[in-house]
Formats: sequence, structure tokens, C-alpha cells
Amino acid sequence: MSHGPSPIPGRAPSTAFDPVRGFGVYVHWPYCARVCPYCDFNVYAAKSRDTRPLIEAILADLGGWRDLTGERAVDAVFLGGGTPSLLAGADTARLIERIDALWGLGAGAEITLEANPDDSSRFADQRAAGVNRLSLGVQSLRDNQLKFLGRTHSAAEARAALERAQSVFASTSLDLIYALPGQTLGDWRTELGEALLLGADHLSLYELTIEPGAAFARAVKRQDWTPADDDKAADLYELTQDLCDAAGYPAYEISNHARGVQHQSRHNRIYWRSGDWAAVGPGAHGRLTADGRRLATEAAKSPGAYVKLVAEALIGWSDPETLTLLDQARERLSMGLRVIEGIAVADIEALGFTIDRARLDELAQLGMLTAEAGRVALTRRGRLAADRVVAMISP
Repeated sequence: MSHGPSPIPGRAPSTAFDPVRGFGVYVHWPYCARVCPYCDFNVYAAKSRDTRPLIEAILADLGGWRDLTGERAVDAVFLGGGTPSLLAGADTARLIERIDALWGLGAGAEITLEANPDDSSRFADQRAAGVNRLSLGVQSLRDNQLKFLGRTHSAAEARAALERAQSVFASTSLDLIYALPGQTLGDWRTELGEALLLGADHLSLYELTIEPGAAFARAVKRQDWTPADDDKAADLYELTQDLCDAAGYPAYEISNHARGVQHQSRHNRIYWRSGDWAAVGPGAHGRLTADGRRLATEAAKSPGAYVKLVAEALIGWSDPETLTLLDQARERLSMGLRVIEGIAVADIEALGFTIDRARLDELAQLGMLTAEAGRVALTRRGRLAADRVVAMISP
């Protein structure tokens, strides 16, 4: 018996861009003052570099994307990295102005900047440039853990930076990492409790994962330290949900919590709804639905290669992957099930597939998901094993 989505005979799949899913722009700034040992993103040490060629290439790349997307309103802009808070406010303003000139920012468009606490002196300039939401990479409120994580700020500096951000931006988010070596449930209960009292509008709470390309992977291989086991990580996740629920920060996605719908990340919602986003900057990944195709794009990784490619081709990527209908169905499932409300079965049926009801009923009986009123959603238990559940119901 086949499990997961199967083709619907005689149904023409829908592959047109749907504005309801959203359209965003992601700008990847690849430089960091220091590369953190847990990070495997496409980042480089800032050092003393002339960044003007990269800024100009990103501005040109945006124009190349506009030629492909046609007219669309931008729902959200996300300046990530790397550390885009290293940018001067004037450069941030140029990027936002270029995006607005090319597409037009939708009413109430969310414009997020990822920032390190070290760069709080630039917050006012970034707000003047048009940023209205700040995502602050706090990572920990304990100085010994910050040192372990390779961060360059102290816990006191992180608290002060959040307070400054709250006085400047309409919405603030902070990132924290848990399941650190030796961290007990009591340790995390106290630290997360302190974080909740800081009054940020949004929290991104991530379990420490050992990424193959990161320095921590080499440290674990050398047996310098041991990551938390699955049972410990699950207990910490459950505690996280309980504390956030009690404090008025319910989860709206596996790792994300907000005190109100207005503070949920609109840009990330585009990812989870399988919308489209232009992705510029070295190594940026994007999605484009146009001319009956859905493309997965990846910009040239090194800043030098990226600048050269944009100069030659007027866009920062080449050889995009055309996603098959099966690819799209799998992606819609994996992304859509990350959010608490789950995914509409019609989202899969629109691509010409259907989901095996027997397998859904089996997982529902195990308490891993709900399948009601035309929607499939993971339970809290299911979110602990999200990848496994998705694999079970994917083609």
C-alpha cells in the first residue's frame, strides 16, 4: 500500500503564483565580526573589507529579480546573514528604497533586520532607514554560555541592547539557544523565565543542533563535549512550551513564539506557506513561481563570485532547480506542518496529489497529529518528531 500523497487522476495541477501565499525579499549580508562555532551559514569574517562592490551587486541583483517576477507587492523584507546590523544605516536605506522602487512595499510591510547586541549604537540609524522589526541574536543570558557559543557580547549588554531596541522599533524579537552541554531543566527554567520578563514581542527558541559544517561538529567528534541526548532535549522543549504558554507567548511554529498575531514573523510565514521570495546576496536561497514553473534558486556563495556573476548576468544565480510537482508537494507538507494551524489538504490536492487517509488516522491515534475539517496539523508530541512524521506522510 502506498503511504503519503498520491496523484489525483485527471486533475490539472495549479502552479501559478498565489499572492495569498505572500511575496518577500530576503537580503543576505554574509559578514560577521566573528563566526560562531555553532553556525554553518554562508558567512565570512568581516575584517577590513571594502563592501561597496557587494552593496552595488545586491542592488543590481534586485533589479534582475524584478525582471523575472513582474509586478508584485512586497509583504515582507528580511535582512539576514551573517550580521546585517554591521551595515551603515545609509546602506540599509539604499536597499529598502531599491526594493520599494522596484516592486512597491505593501501596506504595513514588515521590514526585519537581524542584529547583534554589539551593534546597538546603530539601531536608531537602522530605524531611520526603514527597518520596523529587529531580531536580536541574544542566544543566552549567561556569560559562561555566551563564551561557549563564541558570542562577543555579555548578558548585560544583551539586556541593554534589547531595551534600546524596544525604544526604537515597533516590534522586537530575541533568539535564545537551549540544550547546551550540562544545562539542566532548572537552569533553563530560570533563564527562560528571565527572558520572558524582558518583554520582547517575539521569541525564537532553538535547540542547539550540531551542524556538519560548523566548528562544534569537529569539537564533538574530538569528544571535547557531549550534546544533550534526545530525551533531555525533548524535556527541555516541553518545558519551553509550558513556560511560554503560561507567560502569554504561545507557539505559532515549532521554534517561534509571539505575544499576539501582529508580532508573528510575516517573512517566515511566506516560507511556511510556500510563497515566493527574491533572495539576494551571497549564498541566498529563493523561490520563484513564474511561467508555469517553480524554481529553487541559490546565489553564488563567495562574495567575489557573487559580485562577478551579477556583473556578467545581472542576477546572482545560475542553473536554478525546477521543482517537480512531487517536490512541491513534499515542500508544502514539510513547511506547512511547522506552523501550529498546519496545512490544508487542498494545498496538496491543488498540485494533483492526495494524502493517504489511513496513514493520517494511524498517526492521529498515536497522538502525533490531528486531521480535521480539511486540515492536518501536528500536535505538541508530533512537533517533537516533526521530520519523522513528515517523512511518513510524504510521497
